[in-house]
Amino acid sequence: MSETNVALPSMRVSYEAGALDETSLAGTWHEQLQRWFDEAVEAEVTEPNAMVLATADAEGVPSSRTVLCKAFDERGVVFFTNYTSAKSHDLTATRMAAATFPWLAMQRQVNVRGTVEKVPGDETAEYWAVRPRGSQLGAWASAQSKVVSGRPALQSALNGIERRFADNEKVPVPPHWGGWRIRPEVVEFWQGRPDRMHDRLRFRRTDDLWTVERLAP
Repeated sequence: MSETNVALPSMRVSYEAGALDETSLAGTWHEQLQRWFDEAVEAEVTEPNAMVLATADAEGVPSSRTVLCKAFDERGVVFFTNYTSAKSHDLTATRMAAATFPWLAMQRQVNVRGTVEKVPGDETAEYWAVRPRGSQLGAWASAQSKVVSGRPALQSALNGIERRFADNEKVPVPPHWGGWRIRPEVVEFWQGRPDRMHDRLRFRRTDDLWTVERLAP
């Protein structure tokens, strides 16, 4: 084992910030997610809409990265990206994804797993309209996940896009950009508890019915 100044085996935190039981759970997964999300915002958790998105390619090779959730409701959880990106290639190949909201400061996490679908164009356009202009231009300029020669190449691409749309009051949505919606089949709410006896309550869908189950920690 490599030497380190940090004693990793002895690093641990006793989770005592809260509890989660069946009587306090909301009636639906999205209502419970909204409840916890609101509490994360109130607690000033850094980027409470950040979630770790896990995908796999056609050969089953997994990868993960952090993205920002931009909407959720009874239909699922939505994020936006380049449709030519590595994550989009994975999603197109398998039509499955998982995402975790890691609210570490609250000793909580929420995991969502299910099938994926592209968000309709009108929903993409609605979100695109509220993005800052710089982010809009960046979406045009970046061939996401492609190898580039260096930072100057990225800046050159952005400069070119800035010139292209210099006279446009509104930047149009790129044809290669849009949203993905994870349609949950399983949503697990995890609350840390002392002695690693954590609370894990899972909403699981069978056809159009949802069942709530407690899982061993």
